[in-house]
Amino acid sequence: MRKRFYSVCIATLLIAGATPMKAQFNIGKAASGAVKVAKAATLTDADMANYVKEYVAWLDKNNKVCDARSPYTKRLNKLTQGLTNVEGIPLNFKVYYVTDVNAFACPDGSVRVFSSLMDLMTDEELLGVIGHEIGHVAHKDSKKRFRTSLLTSALKDGLAATNGKAAALTDSQLGELGESLLNATYSQKQESQADAYGYEFLKENGKNPWAIALSFEKLKKLEEDQGIQKEGKWKRMFSSHPDLDKRIKTMSKLATKDGFARPENKMPEKIEPEKTTSTSQTTNKQDTKKTSTGKKPVGKKPAPKGKRR
Repeated sequence: MRKRFYSVCIATLLIAGATPMKAQFNIGKAASGAVKVAKAATLTDADMANYVKEYVAWLDKNNKVCDARSPYTKRLNKLTQGLTNVEGIPLNFKVYYVTDVNAFACPDGSVRVFSSLMDLMTDEELLGVIGHEIGHVAHKDSKKRFRTSLLTSALKDGLAATNGKAAALTDSQLGELGESLLNATYSQKQESQADAYGYEFLKENGKNPWAIALSFEKLKKLEEDQGIQKEGKWKRMFSSHPDLDKRIKTMSKLATKDGFARPENKMPEKIEPEKTTSTSQTTNKQDTKKTSTGKKPVGKKPAPKGKRR
């Protein structure tokens, strides 16, 4: 059974110019606070790398990661074949088996795609999401945002690097960092730059860059089908910053000009839920911990009778 995503992600599907569910993050106030805290917390590139690594490890530990046998993992691996690095940063991909519809990329090249998003998108559309998020990594947008959030949340009390080594964060501090990242947004310029970089990145790596436009088209359709105000998880995904119609037009015109044919863009075969065998109604802590590491095969919970997913 899929659970909700534990904590929050770094790039809450900002491919759609997402607005967080909670109050808008005050960039000006955050920047001002960062300057003050920076006097007590000097973060080197090595410190940043350690904190990013720690945060990604924490997310992977606290969310169900699909293992190598999962159809979701096999699909993502096939889709991202050949995408090994960006600007010298090695890329690694994993699927979170959660109910939330999302995807994100971290400054260290860790890309996490949610299974529920994979249920809604074609391979081309998913590739567009991934390409855009990789664009944020390449332009170091993810790194800058992570650093600001780190200084104004987890390190706000002056926790600093000790003896040249970044101090480990507590679960509480990691949670605060996640909340800060959720409430932060990219500028319209950063979004447009990520679009352009993602397009070129896919093209240079042998992928059809039409994927960027197709992903925007799907997000617009979801927006029209669901309505921004109907449900929180959808509201977080959509906004007009920057405008989806304009981004669709820009990316599709560029792909056509470059001689790429619009792909058929069909949904893949539906991933059926895997049958699970239960020998006991009770689950001890050891079993729970084992499940959360992704050691067991993952699959969807069968839909209730009379309902169709």
